[in-house]
Amino acid sequence: MSPSPEPVVSELIELLSLERLEDNLFRGQSRDIGTKYVFGGQVLGQALSAAQATVDPDGGRRAHSLHAYFLRAGDIDAPIVYDVDRTRDGGSFSVRRVTAIQHGKVIFFCAASFQAPEPGVEHQLSMPEVPQPEDIDPSPSVPAEVMATLPPKVQRWMSRRGPFEFRHVYPRDELNPPKRPPFQQVWFRLSEPVGDSPELHHALLAYASDFQLLGTANYPHGISYYQPNVQMASLDHALWFHRPFRADQWLLYAIDSPSAQNARGLARGQIFDRSGKLVASTAQEGLIRVVPDAQAASLVPAKD
Repeated sequence: MSPSPEPVVSELIELLSLERLEDNLFRGQSRDIGTKYVFGGQVLGQALSAAQATVDPDGGRRAHSLHAYFLRAGDIDAPIVYDVDRTRDGGSFSVRRVTAIQHGKVIFFCAASFQAPEPGVEHQLSMPEVPQPEDIDPSPSVPAEVMATLPPKVQRWMSRRGPFEFRHVYPRDELNPPKRPPFQQVWFRLSEPVGDSPELHHALLAYASDFQLLGTANYPHGISYYQPNVQMASLDHALWFHRPFRADQWLLYAIDSPSAQNARGLARGQIFDRSGKLVASTAQEGLIRVVPDAQAASLVPAKD
């Protein structure tokens, strides 16, 4: 008998397990992980969970793509209702549209497509040559005297032990960020083994795919999310699932940012398993504002 997942993992699985209100209507809770608003990965994972719950589990159709837009900042203290439209069930593909609602307003919507397995041509780009995760030290803790100078939300974010482990191939001091080319590679995995459900692992990867991604667009500019005069928010997010994987085994997130302009940054990611198989790809554009001072940043919402 396998051991029960530790609390942070169980809490995440519970977060992604929505309450079914009607055939196509679901409700999810929110969790404060130290971000100002609801973490975008939470909404992505919950929306995909809602869509997956409306696809016949016996048909073998798995999510292969998800395209999402973040419209409003989510309220951490309120549940989110997910309304699923069963747009199409064709011979090989199914499409679902999901709308997330809070306080009577749409905060997010996405389209997710599902396909039954079938043979076809196959190729992929090679995984970058990087050290194995065991050869990379975990990120050091922030010294207590430094932590005490940070805002409470940042303290909670940086001191938490989240459900995913991250090992950065080229670590970066986010509190004193240097200028670097817009590339990074990060190993990550769920910190405890979980069940074999592909739907669960897809939702977990959707959740984790929002970490690290947009921050890569900050690298050439020597700024970070933790600086009080920097405002960042996801605008859209795309995710493609290519091959089977497990979110509780080490995956390499290879990310680059080809452009930043007009207070927006674009980042792209490739996710590989340890054997070098490309299992998923991501893309995200986000808002990046550098405002005159911290007081101005606290008064202006990330997204109007």
